[in-house]
Amino acid sequence: MIKFFKAVIIGAPASGKGTISSRIINYFDVKHVSSGDILRSNMSMNTDLGLKVKQYVNKGHLVPDELMISLISNELGLLKNNNWILDGFPRTKEQAEELFTKEPIYVALNLIVPFEIIVERVKGRWIHERSGRVYNTEYSPPKVTGKDDVTGEDLIQRPDDQPEAVMKRLEIYSESINPILDFYRKKGILKDFRGKTSNEIWPLVYNFLKNYMTPKAEFNQQIN
Repeated sequence: MIKFFKAVIIGAPASGKGTISSRIINYFDVKHVSSGDILRSNMSMNTDLGLKVKQYVNKGHLVPDELMISLISNELGLLKNNNWILDGFPRTKEQAEELFTKEPIYVALNLIVPFEIIVERVKGRWIHERSGRVYNTEYSPPKVTGKDDVTGEDLIQRPDDQPEAVMKRLEIYSESINPILDFYRKKGILKDFRGKTSNEIWPLVYNFLKNYMTPKAEFNQQIN
């Protein structure tokens, strides 16, 4: 076993990164680090870096690579004596290269779900707008079709969850992620996990991670 496990998790929108990440932190002693959470936290706390981020966000501009690297590096620096898995970063090859220089990772976990499966999954998603509660007509349907379980109010489907919009997002993702995947592939640390559902992918991830970390006592057994 290595001393401290460091990894990034990669996957297309709605590929199950959130589900897989939650299972990883449940089964292993590892911190889940979200780049989005780091951004929001620094902006809400008005840290020096957060104030700089606001200057770009308020203008609708992308946060520069150098600033993003500083934010992420600061957060990871607080986790020197912890296992961690980074979600939502890097988003460019330049970010991947800089991160690897500052925080060499052991593996890039790449979740591969067929795009047609993702489109089908997302188009069944319905939202309760005021609370943010999410339902799916296939996986977690509301008790009453089209109504929120708690309030009984109407559910909505976001425009970006329409099939055409989802496919466009997936095409953009493919174009942006390929240079990052190539970088990790050349480093010899890219690990692909293929499946149609998170339940198919999870046992593959679990058995792979056991090579790096010992599962928590209550989960120290084979998952089939």
